Amino acid sequence: MAFSGYLAGAAMIGALALAPAAAAKVVDQGEAGFTVAHTAQVAATPADVWKMLRMPESWWSKDHSWSGDAANFWLDSQAGGCFCEKLPDAGAGVGSVQHARVLFSKPGQLLRLSGAFGPLQGEALNATLTIQIKKTPTGSALRFDYVVGGYMRFKVADIAPAVDKVIGEQLVGLANALGGALPQARDEKAAEKRTKGRRATRLQRRKSRGSTPQSPIWPGTRRSPRPTKVARSRVSRAASRARRKAPPPPR
Repeated sequence: MAFSGYLAGAAMIGALALAPAAAAKVVDQGEAGFTVAHTAQVAATPADVWKMLRMPESWWSKDHSWSGDAANFWLDSQAGGCFCEKLPDAGAGVGSVQHARVLFSKPGQLLRLSGAFGPLQGEALNATLTIQIKKTPTGSALRFDYVVGGYMRFKVADIAPAVDKVIGEQLVGLANALGGALPQARDEKAAEKRTKGRRATRLQRRKSRGSTPQSPIWPGTRRSPRPTKVARSRVSRAASRARRKAPPPPR
C-alpha cells in the first residue's frame, strides 16, 4: 500500500480488503489473534523458487509498500537479515522501513520472517510469516502461513480476512514471477475435500460428546479403547498355548 493508505484506521482495513488474492483461507482466529494460510504449485525447481524469493522487488506487490514502488524492496535472506524498503528522498533525506526480520533461512526449503505488515506494524503484535518450499514431480509446492497474535485496536473479525487477502496476493505474485501457478490436480482436490470433511466430523463429534472421556485411573488422560473381538481371541489363544507349554506341577 502507498504511504497515504496508512493514515487512518478505517482506510487501512478498506485498502487491505480491496487487494485481489488467491482463495481466502483464515485457518484459525480468536480474541488473541489469527492464522492465514495459502498454497500454490509452480513448475520451477526449489532452487529457482529460492532465488526468486530473495528478490521481493520482483514479486511483492507495490500496492503493499510505503513508497508505492516495488523496486525499493530488498531482502537479506540470512538469519537476522532485513526485509526492508527504501523511502526515497523527499527533501529531508532517504528513509527506510523494516517490514520483517529473518528468523530461519534454509535455502530451497524454508524462510521464516517475523514482522507485522502494513497497518499491523503500529500495533502491539507478534507476527510470523513462514514460507515453505517442497519439491514435487512437476516442480515445487509453495505454502505461506502467517500467524498474528497480541494486542491490536482492530477487530479480529474485520482485519483477519483483509490480511488473508494480502498474504494470498503475495503468493500469487511469487507464483506469477515463476511462470504462474499450476492448476490443482484432481487427486489433490479430492484429498483436500476429504481432509476438510474429516475435520468437520471430528469437530461435530467433540461437540456432541461435550468433552473427552477421562480415565478413572489417571485423571486428565484418555480412557483406553475397549479391546475388539479379534484382540480378545488372540489373547485367549496365547493364554492356551502358554498353559500347554507350562511344566506340570510337582507331585
